[in-house]
Amino acid sequence: MIVLTEVINHHSPNLIDRQPDYTLALTAEERTRSRLRYESIEGELLQLQLSRGTVLHHGDFLITELKDKYVRVTAKPEPIITVTAHRDIDLIRAAYHLGNRHVPLEVKPNYLRFSPDSVLEDMLHHLGLEIIAEIAPFQPESGAYGHSH
Repeated sequence: MIVLTEVINHHSPNLIDRQPDYTLALTAEERTRSRLRYESIEGELLQLQLSRGTVLHHGDFLITELKDKYVRVTAKPEPIITVTAHRDIDLIRAAYHLGNRHVPLEVKPNYLRFSPDSVLEDMLHHLGLEIIAEIAPFQPESGAYGHSH
């Protein structure tokens, strides 16, 4: 089993310029776990021993203490709801209502994404927004007080 203890953020100027030894596909919720075992896409057993509060992002690298193994994190496609609107103000209004309910939310200029929830979907439908159920990578905001790395 490979023990991974360090994260190199995908935005870091110290990002490794090498191919990863393994790839670890994780859902948004799994990317918030810092002490679990996962299996890489290649079938290798990986143990995370990261600082508590670490949130992994698509493109981050995980490395061993000896820096001899490199693992690239990818956002695993999962069921999500994508919300779009014809007017920017409607999307802003949707973000306000979802944020008011403390829903993990991915915020982009043209859409919002969150985990499926029929009550929230119904609310947004009544606000006149377009709602699409799909399988896609999900990267919710860490929050104003959240820890990225």
